[in-house]
Amino acid sequence: MKVSSFASSLRKHGRRIALLLVPLLFALLHAGAGLRVDMLERLDNAIYDLRLRATMPGTLDPRIVIVDIDEKSLSELGHWPWGRDQLAALTDELFERQQVALLGFDVFFAEPDESSGLKHLQLLAHNEFQGQAAFQDMLARLQPDLDYDSRFARSLKDRPVVLSYYFNRDRDGRTSGVLPAPVMELRSDAGFTRFSGYGSNIEPLARAAPMAGHANPVLDSDGIVRAIPLIAAYRNGGYEALSLALYRVASGLPKVAPGIAQGEVSPLGSIALTLGNKTRTIPLDQHGSSLIPFRGAGGVGAGSFRYVSATDLLHRRVAPNSLKGQIVLVGSTAPGLLDLRATPVGSAYPGVEMHASLLSGLLDDRVLVKPDYAQGFELAQLLASGLLMIIALPLLSAMRAVALGALVAAALVGINLWAYLGLGLALPLASALVMAVAVFSLNMSYGYLVESRSKRELAHLFGTYVPPELVDEMLKDPDAYSMQAVSRELTVMFCDLRGFTRMSESMEPTRLQALLNTLFSRLTRCIRVHRGTIDKYMGDCVMAFWGAPVAAKDHATLAVGAALDMVQAVRTLKLDEPANGVPGMGIGLNTGLMCVGDMGSDIRRSYTVVGDAVNLGARLEGLSTLYGVDIIASESTREQAADFAWQELDRVRVKGKSQTVRIFTPLCRTEELSPQQASELERWALALQAYRMQDWDGCELHLTQLQRENANKCLYPLYASRVSLRRSAPFDPEWDGATQFDNK
Repeated sequence: MKVSSFASSLRKHGRRIALLLVPLLFALLHAGAGLRVDMLERLDNAIYDLRLRATMPGTLDPRIVIVDIDEKSLSELGHWPWGRDQLAALTDELFERQQVALLGFDVFFAEPDESSGLKHLQLLAHNEFQGQAAFQDMLARLQPDLDYDSRFARSLKDRPVVLSYYFNRDRDGRTSGVLPAPVMELRSDAGFTRFSGYGSNIEPLARAAPMAGHANPVLDSDGIVRAIPLIAAYRNGGYEALSLALYRVASGLPKVAPGIAQGEVSPLGSIALTLGNKTRTIPLDQHGSSLIPFRGAGGVGAGSFRYVSATDLLHRRVAPNSLKGQIVLVGSTAPGLLDLRATPVGSAYPGVEMHASLLSGLLDDRVLVKPDYAQGFELAQLLASGLLMIIALPLLSAMRAVALGALVAAALVGINLWAYLGLGLALPLASALVMAVAVFSLNMSYGYLVESRSKRELAHLFGTYVPPELVDEMLKDPDAYSMQAVSRELTVMFCDLRGFTRMSESMEPTRLQALLNTLFSRLTRCIRVHRGTIDKYMGDCVMAFWGAPVAAKDHATLAVGAALDMVQAVRTLKLDEPANGVPGMGIGLNTGLMCVGDMGSDIRRSYTVVGDAVNLGARLEGLSTLYGVDIIASESTREQAADFAWQELDRVRVKGKSQTVRIFTPLCRTEELSPQQASELERWALALQAYRMQDWDGCELHLTQLQRENANKCLYPLYASRVSLRRSAPFDPEWDGATQFDNK
């Protein structure tokens, strides 16, 4: 009777049970890789990050020291890269005076060091001074000291040093430098993090210090670094990470083998380090990676590792033997050297400390890993918890349903924490938690319609201001958007038609209207394709912005892509309708903090942006005619749009701003840059450097060549005239090369 009663209850709640099965089925599809849900992956990452931050030791590891190429070092010793003679002196200081046990470099030496001038002296010896014995003898005496690479190689040789290099996924498989030997052969590379090219150290340094490890992190889909591939695949070889190479040297160089007894090498499971009769197994995930066991927030003041400024060592401001017996990693925390990464414990985490953290974990046997069976575990916990809730919840009262939901959630979290803290396993949790919450919510709010109502309200609010494509995207998460003004980093664009006033005076109104409609339609299409929001049309001007209301990390890249497409659209229209006299245009782009929201009066309102960064974008658009370019962007936009090739135009002070602003124009996407354009950019950089150093002769020499190669570019005659005007003025040590603009 009880069995039949239970079956009858299930039939009674058939529709509800069918509804509750939906989130379970979606979660199973997600876990089984049939339907990957980005939100669940992001939530799993967030849970992992929270769990990691809550369990970090937060203590100093006294075994590892980071020699920091910091802002202080760059200020005292000059910009990077330094001469290899400096690095040789640093290496000698560390081994001879500080008595370190092991040294690792998280910097690459991909090109020969020609900063000493030896190459130029050798050219003179083979040409102008070929027959002069005194010059030849002098060069022979100086060469050992001026060959910085050889000096650095001599300081590395026969010392426990591990260099670093990087792999890439270059489409053409480009390589440079000398790649170290792989630590294992790979007969089957399925699943490994695989690369197609590399950039390694030059041959003299690689020969002097043959031990090297790659410095590549694993960048997750959210842009966060959480893991490092301990073994990376290139061709048929498995190559160790910098942290693993350092650990092996510190441990007596154990051999590396796959963590299986027989059969083909599999990227799954683990690797085995064998030295004599001792074997240690290090777990890996399905891609050959290991999660980084971060010790703390990262950086000089975080307290995870001791940081010593490189300049303090080179100037012998560190007492002898202060680093005796320690493992030293040389890296950088200077923002300009671009080795700061977004990690779960900090948005600007030093790359060198990631390797130090993983090395620390290897030394402590404290390695975290997402095991290769994580997917099977995820499916099992979904089925167990999901079926329990789906069957039981419709049969329970509200209070008992709440108790069951809380019990299931607590069990899921408890098992996950036990596996993490006790076994070092990072198992998925988000799909099971979300599924449990979804099943519980659907059961408690049967017939729930709030979501559809909120979507209709959102479409009503934003439909007037935002392109339909973005409205559709916003509808996926309507609660995340509102009309309330907020401060956010965005990219703004001002586009103005040149010569429009003159053209409007000579053209019939109906013909002018048709031309403007055609032109604005094409420009609007470009903006919408690149996910921009049209702010307003102001006569012959278009204003748009990127990054709101739908946030976009790549808003600067999208804006630059739209600007280039708009320029091309106008050029195409000129070819299609030459009789209409299609005007040119100028575009100003700026990225910065802006206030965005619904603004205006009681009579008329609009979704718009305001702020100082918006004003600067308008000022930059007004400068485009002077420099003879279609697009002018600020340095902040250029920094966040690295996919494009840029030409610097000037340093300017615009009306309303006391600080100088570097301005640039995009030429094309980086992969589209021709060798001729690249050569022109190099010569222009030399000309601009000479101009700012008030080296008028040098600047004029470069400008003459540039005008000869590209006579149509207005930029070079502009600077030639500036040089001509400034020649008569005395050298001004206070001059910063900036151009003052007092008009709007």
